[in-house]
Amino acid sequence: MADLAWDEVRTSKADELRVVNQPVRRHDAEEKVAGTTRYAADVHPLGLLHARLVRAPLPCADILRRDISAALEVPGVVAVLLGEDVPNNEIWVDVPGQETEVASLKARAQILATGRVRFQGEPVALIVADSEDAFSAAEEALDIEYEATDGVYDPFEALGESAPPVHEGSNLLAEWSVDRGDVDAAVTQAAVVVEDTYTTQFVDHAYLEPEAGMAYLDDEGVITIRVSTQVVEHFRGVAKVLGVPHSKVRVIAPYVGGGFGGKEDMTVEPYLGLVVHLLKRPVRMVWTRQESLVARPKRHPMVMHYRTGAKADGTLTCQDITITADAGAYAYLSSLVLLYSSVMACGPYRTPNVRIRARAVYTNNPPCSAFRGFGGMQVVFAYESQMDRLAERLGLGRAPIRKRNALAKGDYLPAGQQLLTEVLLGETIDAVLAAAGPLPEPSHQDALVGRGIASNMQPYGRLVWLNDTASAWIGFEQDGSVVVRTGIQDIGAGQVSALTQIAAEVLDIPTDRITIHFGDSARTPRAGTTTATRMLYMSGNAVHDGAVALRDKILAMAAGLTGEPVETLTLAGGHVRSADVEIPLVDVLAKAAAMGATTFVHHTFFGPGGTATPKALDAPRFFPDFTFGTHLADVEVDQRTGKVTLLNYIASHDVGRAINPTTVEGQIIGGAAQGIGQALSEEVTLHSGVVTSGALSQYLIPTAADLPDMQAVVIESGEGLGPYGARGIGEPPIGPSAAAVANAICDATGARPTRLPMRPEAIWRLIRTARREG
Repeated sequence: MADLAWDEVRTSKADELRVVNQPVRRHDAEEKVAGTTRYAADVHPLGLLHARLVRAPLPCADILRRDISAALEVPGVVAVLLGEDVPNNEIWVDVPGQETEVASLKARAQILATGRVRFQGEPVALIVADSEDAFSAAEEALDIEYEATDGVYDPFEALGESAPPVHEGSNLLAEWSVDRGDVDAAVTQAAVVVEDTYTTQFVDHAYLEPEAGMAYLDDEGVITIRVSTQVVEHFRGVAKVLGVPHSKVRVIAPYVGGGFGGKEDMTVEPYLGLVVHLLKRPVRMVWTRQESLVARPKRHPMVMHYRTGAKADGTLTCQDITITADAGAYAYLSSLVLLYSSVMACGPYRTPNVRIRARAVYTNNPPCSAFRGFGGMQVVFAYESQMDRLAERLGLGRAPIRKRNALAKGDYLPAGQQLLTEVLLGETIDAVLAAAGPLPEPSHQDALVGRGIASNMQPYGRLVWLNDTASAWIGFEQDGSVVVRTGIQDIGAGQVSALTQIAAEVLDIPTDRITIHFGDSARTPRAGTTTATRMLYMSGNAVHDGAVALRDKILAMAAGLTGEPVETLTLAGGHVRSADVEIPLVDVLAKAAAMGATTFVHHTFFGPGGTATPKALDAPRFFPDFTFGTHLADVEVDQRTGKVTLLNYIASHDVGRAINPTTVEGQIIGGAAQGIGQALSEEVTLHSGVVTSGALSQYLIPTAADLPDMQAVVIESGEGLGPYGARGIGEPPIGPSAAAVANAICDATGARPTRLPMRPEAIWRLIRTARREG
């Protein structure tokens, strides 16, 4: 197996950096603290219409009849739109970046359901009104008759021969497999084999800003959609739905109040575009929290069966894994999520013999799609529980067994990918243990305390099959200030500020003299999605390399003006300097303008490419690179009630090089906190496809009162594929939380949680069961 291009790796030394690696205050911090940030729907032009979706009350039904006449008579109602009013109501979305015949990578989407609904909350009509007051009366007057049909709500039942099909054909949406070595022989030869089944739940993104936006027709006849999205390039999808040229749709993404993958797929965009296209008036749509909880795609529930073998010294010999994911009623990104799970199913550990069988299944539950940790979080819960089981059976420490098996630079994953960059997994384990100190004492006689650790790996950058690119335009103004244009979406993690620091580092100017125009399909070059922990890697490199090209261009101009060799010139502090010459930058820019020379560059960065493979995963590369980390949790468990209280939480990740250490720490703590929610309380509950947790009073997100003071320990190997050796850190911190807490609960009680969330009643039952079994 040939090595990959090691020269893709970028490095830096912290003591050589001026702006990067410094805790620079984010330029959006002041307005967000003051509450003055204008989000997507915070614009109210004259003549504004309001739009709301009518959603199916049943999870599986035929639509027998629709009568909109009474709804149109409601005062204030301007229009009621049905699927027949959508120029292209059903579209097929292929994996971008290449032509592929892998059927599971094609996802069907329906804008407004016509003949059949497949999940509760599926949109069936769109009401447009002069005010929001008319919506309730209009929806009540709308006459839609449904006939309930047999649905299927369990993925295992959905694969049965007699199961009703969710769509035409099989309910098996996608399957992937990995085969390496001889698993059956390794199982028989192992000193110890541990085996169990682990189950995760439906989880909602629960971002602060719901799905929202407004749209209008501009003076050039372009449908302009201002929307909370992670993808401004949805303008193409909207244009396809409306049957208009791509150039006639513009998408603007202002600051986004949280995404976590939930705004990667289109939400309000096609409905806003449809209203403007048909009625030629501005319109606003904001989903309620109940709509989000009921109808938005969720994190995939998974059932994972693991059989893991090891030698007597703890060295892993084999992993035999099956994964079944509930995809819900529509494909969305389920096939890719399952692929991520399959590639990462063995975790950050060397495993010579591996068999993985993974499948995603259609049901009549809410659809599932992208969520922070994209397929990685679920399998961490399983493989890290297995590592603790092995340590217990073999009488080994939990840290030593992980360090013994940790991957190293140059190793290969079971799916065939070689690791390009340093793997400091052992250092992250040591870091959390050193920071933790002694285990706290129980607070009362019925309390038990325990400590758990969990490690993980998570890719950054999109799957190489997507042949990813990102562009940036960078230019000097005549006064020496800088403008950067890039189509990124800032979803709250400081993406724009990070790019500002990178440009300031290269061009050696203050960050307050750099303006970035972002997230606008009409005035910024394409930069792709703010998803997959790719923005810093892709757009960061585009801005860095573009800034380097701009700097070199200016120095070449200065060399022509001064006669100095270009290699002796530097750009620093607003001047072009050499040992003998110092010229104000503005003078060079003025002379360039007088000669008609351009003082800007447009640069495109190309990520690694690849070609889609069939079901068996065996390729030299699936993802650009990975970020590794370890979390530690101390918990107290009340034996009387099963309540779990977090006493201490420490998270450590190797980020390569932190562009902004404060932002990195915030990402680590925020990701871990979100993972703790999935671990202990968050669950979208269903009864035969009907959501029973449709409010935040039922969907329990942890608050500050539920969490201890959390600590982030940042490791910097100085090596990664991003600018200055940075690695992505947006998704990795959510991965270990559930496993760390579960391992801590087991350490305290002797009872092993295998199902999420680990609510008090479940832990109480586990403790009682463990006592009965001795």
